[in-house]
Amino acid sequence: MDQNIQAMSKKETFANARTFQTELAGRPLVVETGKFGGLSNGSCMVRYGDTCVFCNATMSEKPREGIDFFPLSVDYEEKHYAIGRIPGSFMRREGRPGEKAVLIGRVIDRQIRPLFPKTMRNDVAVVMTIMSVDQDCSPEVAGMIGTSIALSISDIPWHGPIAGVMAGLVDGEIIINPTLAQREVSDLTLTLAASEDKIVMIEAASNEVDEETMLAAIDKCHAVDREVIGFIKSIVAEIGKPKVEFQSMHTDEALLDEVRAEYLEQFKAAMDTDDKNVRDARLLPLQLALTERYGEEWGANTIDELMYQMQKYVVRRWLLDEGKRVDGRGIDEIRPLAAEVGLLPRAHGSGMFTRGQTQCLAVAALSVMRDAQIVDDLSTDEHKRYMHHYNFPPFSVGEARSPRAAGRREIGHGALAEKALLPMLPSVQEFPYAIRVVSEILSSNGSTSQASICASSLALMDTGVPIKRPVAGISCGLIVEGDRWMTMIDIQGVEDFHGDMDFKVGGTEMGITAIQMDHKVDGLTREIVAEALEKCRKGRLYILSDIMNPVISAPREELSPYAPKMLSILIDVDKIRDVIGKGGKVIQEIQSSNNVKIDVEEDGHVYVSAINIEDAQRALHTIKTIVEDPEIGAIYKGKVTRLMNFGAFVEIAPGKEGLVHISKLDQKRVERVEDVVAVGDELLVKVTEVDQQGRLNLSRKDALADLAAKKQQG
Repeated sequence: MDQNIQAMSKKETFANARTFQTELAGRPLVVETGKFGGLSNGSCMVRYGDTCVFCNATMSEKPREGIDFFPLSVDYEEKHYAIGRIPGSFMRREGRPGEKAVLIGRVIDRQIRPLFPKTMRNDVAVVMTIMSVDQDCSPEVAGMIGTSIALSISDIPWHGPIAGVMAGLVDGEIIINPTLAQREVSDLTLTLAASEDKIVMIEAASNEVDEETMLAAIDKCHAVDREVIGFIKSIVAEIGKPKVEFQSMHTDEALLDEVRAEYLEQFKAAMDTDDKNVRDARLLPLQLALTERYGEEWGANTIDELMYQMQKYVVRRWLLDEGKRVDGRGIDEIRPLAAEVGLLPRAHGSGMFTRGQTQCLAVAALSVMRDAQIVDDLSTDEHKRYMHHYNFPPFSVGEARSPRAAGRREIGHGALAEKALLPMLPSVQEFPYAIRVVSEILSSNGSTSQASICASSLALMDTGVPIKRPVAGISCGLIVEGDRWMTMIDIQGVEDFHGDMDFKVGGTEMGITAIQMDHKVDGLTREIVAEALEKCRKGRLYILSDIMNPVISAPREELSPYAPKMLSILIDVDKIRDVIGKGGKVIQEIQSSNNVKIDVEEDGHVYVSAINIEDAQRALHTIKTIVEDPEIGAIYKGKVTRLMNFGAFVEIAPGKEGLVHISKLDQKRVERVEDVVAVGDELLVKVTEVDQQGRLNLSRKDALADLAAKKQQG
């Protein structure tokens, strides 16, 4: 029987399996192909240290009908087994992608999308599955490299390869792919993807890094990227597939030339305005005219494409040939600006920033640390204290539909503003609050994410959050045609839509705190990046000095009367059980009797919050009494727990009880204890003695005398 089974089956030897190895930042980088996922167009397992990321690229055989865009999806799938953890969800399995996974997926999407043929309409799906995580070897880096390899060795049309690495800044030294320990003390987190000659993606969060240092880090990343690209090319040379032909979906050039010859001047007249609504109204008759003339023969999709191509032609010709912008501004001129604070009386803080027809209202809320966001991803972070949410309702662009839940774009814009502001926030020890800022986009005509940074900085200062310095954001655009190129500051919607780059920079007067680069070409030269950084620096400084600082230049000294007041204390971890009490009895009693909320951390930090500061102070005093030895001569407010013939026992704090002898109950002679106090009465008592056994001797008589003396003096 066993022999028959053996005869029926052959042992799989994975004849096509190949292994390629190099070194990246002092750690082994191993790529395995031909063994895993054999049915996708291209796949590989990337091992970076002990990090393992399985990367796949697939493409549909036929183009998708009825669309005017390239349908690319990029998914970064975190598996909790990668760090030996069971998911915390009710179903105990991974659900929808977490915020970090969405953001990394967006980062990789931005670096690969411009390198696909613009006229291709076949669906392409890239999936990175994170299977093992070594915290010193970023799975994001492995995912970027693995995606490039999977696409490069596949038959999918794509103009790669590219490579991606990360950089940190530790004690002034630029470090490629920093370890976990290095990342925790780094002043910079830079993610950069590049081809051999051009930069294709920049994402950065930094602690006020200057432009020169940022460029140096970009240069170092690009140099390492070139080495990795050489490694990828060697893999492609051995196992790469020929690229397949695809059905190109492009506009008929003869038709476009005909429309351009007849309607160009009308399009110019329609678009020559700084008002988006006016422009849209002027363009509507042109769309109707084109539909009437060409719609029956060519269809609605072609009409939409003609409208897009004509607007794109006008915008680009004006910029490149005439140095003219659609709204009449100069190339380096920012739209009209306005800043306001304190718009919402019951909110803890609010700020509004307006730039042309783009307007953002940011609202801040403070809460106790228990309201910090629980992080359930593959990072080492357990909680996120600062939360920044961005909302983009349909009415902001004049659309008549109901708002939807936040999508990838909203998550990405919120994260960018969060990155920009995070380095300026005080530590938990300085300001023990969970902080949430919501950016409500009220009107949108380009650069809403940068308006969000400005408005949120205003809102935080209006709240009284002691940020180190105000933060502003601005973007720079680009037009490229062959060897010709030009940049322009503060791009509006039509320039973003028809231009080639949206280079977003947030920062303070001291330096950069965040960068995000989007582009539609095959990459940017160092010269373009340097010019964009400089223009954004000048624009950022202008916004801070001339627009924001005159409105509010520093955090308010007092919090809103509607914000919780927070006090904190660090206690010995051995005293935590005393503060909490059996079954939580002590802490619950302190909270209810003082109208406060108390959070006790494992490291001994205790946070007390209340709307009324006096309530918080009273609760904190109780906690101090519990964890500290009573001070001889100090006066406490206590409660009578027991009556005896010789005196009354008074509890000055949960678990801390002392005796008030009958002779110390009052300033006059007391015959019976019951004549002065009863069980449950609250008394002011003075600690007169702590004996060798730790027992407390208390005196109401002395406490009354001390208070009377102070009153007389005052």
